[in-house]
Amino acid sequence: MDLASNLGGKIDKAEVLSAVQQYEKYHVFYGGQEEERKANYSDMVNKYYDLVTSFYEFGWGESFHFAPRWKGESLRESIKRHEHFLALQLGLKPGQKVLDVGCGIGGPLREISRFSSTSVTGLNNNEYQITRGKQLNRIAGVDKTCNFVKADFMKMPFPDNSFDAVYAIEATCHAPDAHGCYKEIFRVLKPGQYFAAYEWCMTNSFDHENPVHQKIKADIEIGDGLPDIRLTTKCLEALKQAGFEVIWEKDLAEDSPLPWYLPLDKSHFSLSSFRLTAVGRLFTKNMVKVLEYVGLAPKGSLRVQDFLEKAAEGLVEGGKKEIFTPMYFFLARKPDSDSN
Repeated sequence: MDLASNLGGKIDKAEVLSAVQQYEKYHVFYGGQEEERKANYSDMVNKYYDLVTSFYEFGWGESFHFAPRWKGESLRESIKRHEHFLALQLGLKPGQKVLDVGCGIGGPLREISRFSSTSVTGLNNNEYQITRGKQLNRIAGVDKTCNFVKADFMKMPFPDNSFDAVYAIEATCHAPDAHGCYKEIFRVLKPGQYFAAYEWCMTNSFDHENPVHQKIKADIEIGDGLPDIRLTTKCLEALKQAGFEVIWEKDLAEDSPLPWYLPLDKSHFSLSSFRLTAVGRLFTKNMVKVLEYVGLAPKGSLRVQDFLEKAAEGLVEGGKKEIFTPMYFFLARKPDSDSN
């Protein structure tokens, strides 16, 4: 019953349906415009994560992200390896002070801290996720070395040159302006140190004039709380404009032996990640329908499940058509002498 009791996050249970309606109005299917989503990104993203975090944790566990995957490797194993890869690319060393930008409930933060013996600060603007993350930190025994700060990553409350490394996992896609977000990361990172990220992007195969492509993009945006999905080239351009030296960049989806979207594909079935499969999602939907009907889940919960299903369909189609990637990776360095 954890799913039912936590639905809506910090939103009053009686207000969940209203919050769903307000969230939906930001998006294309309900007449919303990109500029409105960008102008109100903080409200939109906060509502989104209040509404979906329980669903995410129920389906994904503590780490809400995709990963390239080897044959014979479980989803959980691939997710951990994806996090370890990031730590290795950053060259993390014991005792370093690291920032996780847009940390969710802290699954990657805890994994990377234990893997690298570093202290990780999770930056998050959603109160419910921070409360949940602190509980999980205590359970994992990392509450002395890892912490959370509630703040907007467009306006970070840290002094210049505060961190030895910064990373972001499928999070800065929520920023209304990539350059502004990367510029803040540049500011708080120490000179000579590294920033690495996995970004959600449209690839060069995306055709702005293609209505099928546009629908896929809109499905992902409403289902994942995004103001807009940038092209990989725009992220790269924003990084350089922010002052970073780009060490290397690549869409890691291109070389994944198994498709990154496999857990969500209707043709795929897995007992180990059952809740993410089409059958598992149908089971969850029916369960939520019953819980909402008997009053154990707040009204509006089923509508949240509906737009998450829309996201799953968009992600799978975007992956199959190779017009979308959730793992555009880059490693960038702040120059030793900050001339900016």
